[in-house]
Amino acid sequence: MNDQNKAYLYAGLAIFFWSTVASAFKIALRHLDYLHLLFFASLTSTLLLFLILLVQRKIHLVLNSSLSGISRSMLLGFLNPFLYYLILFKAYSLLPAQVAQPLNMVWPIVLVFLSVPLLKHTVKKKSYLALFVSFIGVYLISSQGTFFHPCESNILGVILALGSSIIWSLFFIYNVRDSREEVVKLFLNFLFATFYIFCFIFLFSDFSFPGPKGLLAAIYTGFFEMGITFVLWLKALRLTKSADQISNFVYLAPFFSLIFIHIFVGENIYSSTVVGLILIVGGIIIHRIRFPVKH
Repeated sequence: MNDQNKAYLYAGLAIFFWSTVASAFKIALRHLDYLHLLFFASLTSTLLLFLILLVQRKIHLVLNSSLSGISRSMLLGFLNPFLYYLILFKAYSLLPAQVAQPLNMVWPIVLVFLSVPLLKHTVKKKSYLALFVSFIGVYLISSQGTFFHPCESNILGVILALGSSIIWSLFFIYNVRDSREEVVKLFLNFLFATFYIFCFIFLFSDFSFPGPKGLLAAIYTGFFEMGITFVLWLKALRLTKSADQISNFVYLAPFFSLIFIHIFVGENIYSSTVVGLILIVGGIIIHRIRFPVKH
């Protein structure tokens, strides 16, 4: 198998696992609260990434981390996975999976507008069109099948699901500026995030050990949302001849996710969810289109 076919294989596995995690979130939240879901998922990812570093013989990169690198991981780990998943899991606890999952997809559009004050980028006209198209998608998804009754969903849940995209965009901007080894950064981020969520539960909740179903769902989340799937995706990007070809596969994940949500969570998928998701993805594609320059 040549490198390009291997890239497609790794990307396909990543897309498959990412497509299942929205269902895993909802199943886990039936058996434990969102705080404990985050703690056990984050702990799982931390241990998994530590094992990956051992296998790759990169532990020395962690041990030799500079003070500035540790400080950066403390900040990035606070943004993601701690704050990002704290907000996202709370949104999933308030909304159907078919609503929370696509609302979280708007982050590429949010990223464009955050890059203006943070990176001094300019916003092109097509980005405003992309924002408008995606906003219509958000409206339809929030209506939960009642097209003319906006925000039929839990309002707080909608705000949190959309707000999580802001946190992810901030993380993306600051993470891109960090030139350290990706798996090392990810491990340190999760290490600090696990500490943060443990302290958060200690201060604001009661720590309890979940039953086997909740624990398995949390471990699955840690493995396939936060941990090994990211490593598979990085592997695909390293092997492919064209990063754009691989990146476009990501847009298949939310549609496959709806199938899994219907099968495993038991939600009847609204037509408004499908149309809204098409519009959100369409808005992202509009933003990515490169129009030819006239000479």
